[in-house]
Amino acid sequence: MSDLILQCQGLAKTYQGLDTSVLTGVDLTLAAGEHIAIVGASGSGKSTLLHLLGGLDAPSHGQVQWLGKPLSTLSEVEKSAMRNQYLGFVYQFHHLLPEFSALENVAMPLFIRRIPRAQALAQAEYYLTLVGLSHRLEHTPGELSGGERQRAALARALVTEPRCVLADEPTGNLDRQTAEHVFELLLKIQQERGTALVVVTHDLSLAARMHKQYRLQDGTLQAITALGEQVLTPV
Repeated sequence: MSDLILQCQGLAKTYQGLDTSVLTGVDLTLAAGEHIAIVGASGSGKSTLLHLLGGLDAPSHGQVQWLGKPLSTLSEVEKSAMRNQYLGFVYQFHHLLPEFSALENVAMPLFIRRIPRAQALAQAEYYLTLVGLSHRLEHTPGELSGGERQRAALARALVTEPRCVLADEPTGNLDRQTAEHVFELLLKIQQERGTALVVVTHDLSLAARMHKQYRLQDGTLQAITALGEQVLTPV
């Protein structure tokens, strides 16, 4: 597989004190431009896996590599810098900052990079326009609908033009029609930009439109060859 973006081997996570093994041995590779879906019941460890892949948590065993670099060899400062440069995150709940406008929220990762303010805002406006929010630039999250907030969160994840986007139930808090629209935008931009994409979802009909599908069950990833038009029932 050429141009490998992300790789994990033997990834395991056990929560000390609870004596609970969430992941027992996950292997995964992701190449540039590839998009994959991970499905599974609530509590199966999907969000935990994304946190490990994104370097937001450390595994109990195994390792994660970004662009061939093991995360275990990087300091927290180096991981933060690489995360800001190479990764974008989209969550089920938008996590927009309520006191800032949509434009400022989307520009925030560029402000962290210390990009000049005018340049950062111009790039943020470009991505907000791309997701259909050019008329909502100065609105705060409280003034946006649920679908608009999620589209703003998508623009924020893409504004740094990352090599990889990790999306955790990005449409799980939306009605069906809005979810379809947000998901279509995500795939459209991913295809245009050649961004690698990992989406965790309960929605099998959305997952079926990805290059590859995996089910997280009993702490391991299992490849799936076909998915039905249904939604996994959380348990």
